[in-house]
Amino acid sequence: MSERVYKKIEIAASSAESFERAIEVGIEKASRTLQHLSWFEVVEQRGRIQNNTVAEYQVVLKVGFGVE
Repeated sequence: MSERVYKKIEIAASSAESFERAIEVGIEKASRTLQHLSWFEVVEQRGRIQNNTVAEYQVVLKVGFGVE
């Protein structure tokens, strides 16, 4: 078994479509500047209400990536 080291950061993302899309947006954006993304954990889910309807889905993610 090889030894591995990971770093974990926290990011927030949002989408007008769904929680799932907010997660995808967060991972897509993080992958533009971070290498070796390995896993994510949803820490929080919340949303914004406007005119009595859901206007935005928001998530806070912990993202883990390998350290070289």
